[in-house]
Amino acid sequence: MKTVLVFITDGFADWEASYVTAEINKHGSGYQVKTIAIDREPKLSMGGLTILPSYSLLDTFAEKDIAMLIIPGGTGWREEKNHQAKKLVDYCVEKTIPVAAICDATTFLGDYGYLDHHQHTGNSLAYLKESAPRYRGDRHYVEKQAIRDEGFITANGSGALEFSREILSELNVLEGKELSDWFHLFKRGFIES
Repeated sequence: MKTVLVFITDGFADWEASYVTAEINKHGSGYQVKTIAIDREPKLSMGGLTILPSYSLLDTFAEKDIAMLIIPGGTGWREEKNHQAKKLVDYCVEKTIPVAAICDATTFLGDYGYLDHHQHTGNSLAYLKESAPRYRGDRHYVEKQAIRDEGFITANGSGALEFSREILSELNVLEGKELSDWFHLFKRGFIES
């Protein structure tokens, strides 16, 4: 069974990955969801949920069969200590493991140059430029809720469902009509006939 890692920080936006982790972690998907953080200390989400990370950055990544790294946004990305996640992102890029980031996690990726050569989105282009001083990906920015391009999935903070749809498609957890029905059910409250 392959592992999908969710990088968490104190103050992570728990709702941004909740739709997709519930689908990925279902029996028969072929995947299991595990959390990772800079250390193994409990992390408190923006919604008040306390999560004990499955792994820390001190663990060896090579022994895990990682299918994807998901990075929710939240207030934790304003703390420099959480930028240690760059080590894990570098590992994923080197091993061609997809990386999915939403909200302020896209700002983190932008500040470290990961988005400079890939189509991407975020909370807004102005926000990326202001909050990520080293960001140079202006010409690849796309005004969309979520976008997938060459191993990176990015979304703005209001695009949790679109973000989830791109991840489910990338991992082949849901496809075609099944994916479309899933999206319409959560987005509009019904399945289109």
